[in-house]
Amino acid sequence: MAVLPELEAFLELAEFGRLTGKSRAMHQQTPQQARIDFEASSTFLDVPLDTVVCENFTIAARDGHSLAARLYRDGHAVDGLQPVILYFHGGGYVVGSLDSHDALCRRLAAQGGFALLTVDYRLAPEWCFPTPVQDACDTGNWLVREGAGHGLDASRVALAGDSVGATLATVLALIAVREPEELALKPKAQLLVYPVTDATTHRASHRDFAEGYLLETPTLDWFYAHYGRTPADLANWRCSPLLAPDLSGMAPALVYLAGHDPLHDEGLAYAERLRAAGNDVTLLEQPGMTHDFLRMAGLLSEVEAIHAEVAGWVRSKV
Repeated sequence: MAVLPELEAFLELAEFGRLTGKSRAMHQQTPQQARIDFEASSTFLDVPLDTVVCENFTIAARDGHSLAARLYRDGHAVDGLQPVILYFHGGGYVVGSLDSHDALCRRLAAQGGFALLTVDYRLAPEWCFPTPVQDACDTGNWLVREGAGHGLDASRVALAGDSVGATLATVLALIAVREPEELALKPKAQLLVYPVTDATTHRASHRDFAEGYLLETPTLDWFYAHYGRTPADLANWRCSPLLAPDLSGMAPALVYLAGHDPLHDEGLAYAERLRAAGNDVTLLEQPGMTHDFLRMAGLLSEVEAIHAEVAGWVRSKV
């Protein structure tokens, strides 16, 4: 299936920017420049809803570092503790922030039925593997210890994320099963939208959609070069969960893929491995979309229904 017409026009505009020298590919920039461009481009994809209640605070990491966190609610009164989506933003471990994903988090929280907690885990190259994984674990443990004080039910949590945020979500789901001494949280579900599952291998989709489809294969390699200290880091299942020796016993998963995405094939392979290991897996695809479609509600009319779809799935699990 071809790329959706509205999305094709956006991709052509981005390509025109490169041809005229007004923009550069992310992997041709410094991490600092890439972060600025990523934040600026986020404003073209969607506009934040102002009907959602947002609370900012900090969570202490294991080394004492303060992680900025944000809690979203739809604003309706709730009796008792709320179930929670613990959401991790994408950005290749190098770019992305609470602000770049603010519009998306607001739209998901506006669906109702749960609160949404997200955290500004530390980024590479200043903080390499495994710091983001540890920050994610520390956030999950904070939720168990202190969530009730914020009206959150830590026994009814869905781990979620997009791109490497989805990687962090599924790695936490695996740690919860394999290393419970590291993570006290016991997730009820995992929502994985176009996840990175193997940072060591190029598959057919990496070649077929290497350039011109928003996320580019050279950019992925650039991300991994900043994140991994050694090739062994990238092959570690905490970075590449597809390489985990045992994926059994994990929380039910919704794996949502984009048809025109270099990450498509590894996401598909991960869904298949989860299912083969006996897990409850729902696999969905948007064949006419690219990576990052979840943040494109202001660009693509179809995305609003996707938000309702994934929120409904989460409500059914938590």
